Amino acid sequence: QVQLVESGGGLVQAGGSLRLSCAASGRTFSNYAMGWFRQAPGKEREVVAAITWSGGSTYYRDSVKGRFTISRDNAKNTVYLQMNSLKPEDTAVYYCAADYTHYRASYVYTARHAYEYWGQGTQVTVSS
Repeated sequence: QVQLVESGGGLVQAGGSLRLSCAASGRTFSNYAMGWFRQAPGKEREVVAAITWSGGSTYYRDSVKGRFTISRDNAKNTVYLQMNSLKPEDTAVYYCAADYTHYRASYVYTARHAYEYWGQGTQVTVSS
């Protein structure tokens, strides 16, 4: 049984930082890409960042480039999202997702349907 458990969300002022963590269990984490998505009230869930199995390739949506960093520690079965210079528009529920379909892919997928396992989400609120 695959489990993804996010942590690290909270309330922060604009310009502040948060680090999200996602601990994975139940499958061989190190062979598959991971992604972070977010969903704000009334909006579609959107990809924020993704990372290949090795960490050698990453993707960021334009609005977070230069502010967010995705990383992974395969020895700890954990993926991270370091979020700096947070803005009120970053407010959303953040979800960790696992692409356990594409074994050791050299690139990441950004579509939601490529990710078959999801965490429960963690709330990030940025006040102005």
